[in-house]
Amino acid sequence: MLSDVSLDLPVRPVLPALVEALDAAGAAVLVAPPGTGKTTLAPLAVADEVPGRVVIAQPRRVAARAAAHRMAALLGERVGDRIGYAVRGERRVGPRTRIEVVTTGLLVRRLHHDPELPGVGAVLLDECHERQLDADLALAFSVEARGTLRPDLRLLAMSATPQADRFAALLGGDAAAPVVRAEAALHPVDRIWAPPPRPVAAPGAGRVDRGLLDHVAATVRRALRERDGDVLVFLPGAGEITAVAGRLADLRDAVAVLPLHGRLPGAAQDEALTPLPGRRRVVLATAVAESSLTVPGVRVVVDAGLSRVARTDLARGLGALVTVPVSRAAATQRAGRAGREAPGAVYRCWSEATHARLAPQPEPEIAAADLTGFALELAAWGTPDGAGLALPDPPPPAALAVARDTLATLGAVDADGRITARGRAIAAAGAHPRLARALLDGAERVGADRAAEVVALLAEETLGGAGDDLTALWRRLRTGVDPAATARWRAEVRRLRTAVPAARPGPDRLPDDLAAGLLVGLAYPERLARVRRAGGSAYLMAGGTAAEVAAGSGLVGSEWLAIAVADRSPGAPTARVRLATPVDEATAREAGGPLLRDAREVGWSGGDVVAREVVRLGAIELVDRPLTAPDPARLAEAVLAGLRQEGLALLTWTPEATTLRRRLAFCRQALGDEWPDVSDAALLAAAPAWLGPELARARRRADLARVDVAAALRRLLDWRQAARLDELAPERLPVPSGSRIRLDYADPAAPVLAVKLQETFGWPAAPRIADGRVPVLLHLLSPAGRPVAVTADLASFWRTGYPQVRAELRGRYPRHPWPEDPAGAEPTRRASPRRR
Repeated sequence: MLSDVSLDLPVRPVLPALVEALDAAGAAVLVAPPGTGKTTLAPLAVADEVPGRVVIAQPRRVAARAAAHRMAALLGERVGDRIGYAVRGERRVGPRTRIEVVTTGLLVRRLHHDPELPGVGAVLLDECHERQLDADLALAFSVEARGTLRPDLRLLAMSATPQADRFAALLGGDAAAPVVRAEAALHPVDRIWAPPPRPVAAPGAGRVDRGLLDHVAATVRRALRERDGDVLVFLPGAGEITAVAGRLADLRDAVAVLPLHGRLPGAAQDEALTPLPGRRRVVLATAVAESSLTVPGVRVVVDAGLSRVARTDLARGLGALVTVPVSRAAATQRAGRAGREAPGAVYRCWSEATHARLAPQPEPEIAAADLTGFALELAAWGTPDGAGLALPDPPPPAALAVARDTLATLGAVDADGRITARGRAIAAAGAHPRLARALLDGAERVGADRAAEVVALLAEETLGGAGDDLTALWRRLRTGVDPAATARWRAEVRRLRTAVPAARPGPDRLPDDLAAGLLVGLAYPERLARVRRAGGSAYLMAGGTAAEVAAGSGLVGSEWLAIAVADRSPGAPTARVRLATPVDEATAREAGGPLLRDAREVGWSGGDVVAREVVRLGAIELVDRPLTAPDPARLAEAVLAGLRQEGLALLTWTPEATTLRRRLAFCRQALGDEWPDVSDAALLAAAPAWLGPELARARRRADLARVDVAAALRRLLDWRQAARLDELAPERLPVPSGSRIRLDYADPAAPVLAVKLQETFGWPAAPRIADGRVPVLLHLLSPAGRPVAVTADLASFWRTGYPQVRAELRGRYPRHPWPEDPAGAEPTRRASPRRR
C-alpha cells in the first residue's frame, strides 16, 4: 500500500527500519514530531508487512475521521474501501478494508469483547503521549492481550514527543521495545510574544476572561496584516471558539473563519481541514489540532495559551472541565503547525517570562480525572486495581477508591471490586457508568426512548447549545432547531437505545421535565438539590455541597432541582449550576432512594436537648417533627453531651457545693492523688460516676439546674475519705474566743482563716490541718473587720508584728483590749462596755 503513495514526508526514510523492528521484536515505538507523516504513512507501511487488518487508534473522533480520509485520498480511494474508520455512532468499512482508524475508546471495547482481536494483524496506538484514560487502557490491554493470547500481534506506539523510554519499557516487557525516531523537516518558525496590554483574570472552571478573548481576536487581525497564509488559532473550547468567531465576524467577506472541534459534525470538520484556493482561512481550533491533525495551508499560529482538562473534586463528587495554562511541550507542538509547509510564525498571547514558568509537560488525565469509568474497565478486564497491567502511571489510590465505591453503589462491582452481571450491562452501554445506570434503570420508569434521549444529551451536554435548563435543551433537539446537533444526538440515541430492552412507561407517565429529572437523579443522586429560601437561587445538594443558579436563569426559584452539571472553582464554597431541570419532591425521593434516611435523633443542640424524628435525603432535611417518647438512655446521653459541651456552669453551684469542691481540691493538693480530682476537665470526664442518678432522670437543661451538686460530689469519696473529710479539711475552725469560723479553701495550697485579732489572744501558734501537714494562713482583722496582718507564724507575729499594730490601732479602737502580752491575754468577741 505504501508503494501506491508517492508523497515524501520526513517519516518515510525510517519506515523500513520500523517494519524491521516490528518483525524482530513484535512491538516498537515510533517517535516523530507533528507533521512528519507518521499517522498517514506508518499504517500503510505496516499493512504491507502483516497479514490481517491494521487497527490504528486515535484519542479523538475528529482525528480518526481525518486520518482515514487523508490515507484514502493518498490512495485515490473513497473511505470504506481499503481505508475505513469507526467512531462512536458511525462506521465506514468494507470487505476490502485493510486499515481501520478507530478511537481509543472503541478499541478498548473491542478488546473487552474479544481480546484476541481476530483478523487483526497489528495495533497502532497514535498520539499515546497525550495520556488520555482510554489511550492508557488501550495500551495496557493490548500489551496483555499480545503477551497472553496473541504473540503474533504487532504493537506500535506512536508519539510526537521524544519521551519514548516509558512506552518502550511497557511494550517490550522483559526487554524494552526498539525505538525508531524520525526527525522533523520543519521550516523555521518565528516566535512573537504578544501578551495582552492589560492584565487578565486567571482562567477558572470553564471560563476565560473576556479581555483575553478580545486580545486573541486583535492578535488574529494583526497576524493577517503582518503575515501571509492561513491562520490556525488555538483556543481551549467550543465556547471560546464561538466567542472569537463573533469578534471576527466582520472579516467573513475577505477571510473564511472556520471552527474546528470535536463537537462539530463531520462535514464541518472536513471543511475546516480543506484549503480554499484563492481565499485565506482562519481556523479556530481546540487542542484537537495540536498533534493529531494536519491543517493544510497554515503559515501562522495564534496561541491563546490555554487548555481545558478534566478535574474531579473527590470530596464533593463534582467533575468539571477546568481551563489551565498550556504546557511548554504543548506550546511547542502548537507552534510547529506553522512550519509544516513553509517558514511561519507563532503569536503567543503571553510573555516570555510567563512561558518559563509553564509546566514542562501536560498532566496525564489519570492524575486528576473522574476514574469511575476507568475503574469499571479495569474490573471488566479482571484487574480491579490495575496491578500487573502496562499502565504508564498507576491510578491515584484515593481517586480509585472513590471510583470503586461509586461502582459498588451502582451494583457494578462486588465487595472485592470484581465486576458483576449488572456491571457488565452497565459497561456494555458505552456511556459513563452513572449515565448507563440511569439509562438501564430509568427506561423502566420513563420508557426506553426517552431514557436514551436524555442520557444522550447528558453524555454530550453541549449538543443542546447554550442554557442551563436541561428540559428546554431536550426540546430544542427534538424540534431540530440546530439540524446538525439534532443529527448527532439522534445517532447517539439510536446507539444507546440498543443497550436497553424495550420498555414502556407505566400508566402514571411522567411529564418530560420530571422524566429528565428522574434520569439525572438516578445518575447523580447526590446532586438532587432543594432551594434554601423560597424563590431564591441558593440550593443545598443532597451530597452536602452548596450550589448557586445564575441570576436570570429560569431555574431560579424552583423548589427542587436535579443538577446534571455543576462545577466549583478551587477554594470556592459554592458550586455553580451549569445544567439542571426542576423536579418535585416525590421525584427527588424516587431518584435518590438510596440516600433516604429516617432517623430518630436525640441530642444536644441550641443549648438544650432536642428529640426529633428526621427524614433526610442525604444532607437535605425533608421532615422534622418532635419525638414523643424518646429513649431515656439517649436523653441521658444528650444531657451529658450538653454538659460536656457547655461546661459545669449548667449546674447550680450553691455556696455549700462550691465550698465542698474547694475542700476536696485542698485534700488532693495536700494529701495526694488518692483524693478525687475536682478540676473542670476531671469532673466532666467523670460525670457519669458522680452525677449518674441525676443524669438518668434528666430530660432537659433545666433538670441539670436542679441537681444537688454537693450531694453528688460526695459520691466521689470512698467511705474512709468521707469519714475523715471534716477532720482533714474542716469547714470551720474553733478559735480561742469560742467562735467557729469558716475556712476559705479558694487557694488549695493555702487555706485562709479570716478572724478578728482579739479572738486569737492566747493562741500560741496558727492551727494546722490535713493531719498537721498544712498551716492555716491567718488573715487577722481589726475590730472593724479590715485586714491588719497576714501570717502563718503566729508566734513570730506576737513578738514582732503585734506591737506595731497595737500602737497604730489602740487609739482608734479604745473600747477593744490591746494587751501588751497577747499570747497570755483573754480572747474576746466583744468590745468593753461604754463608761457612763
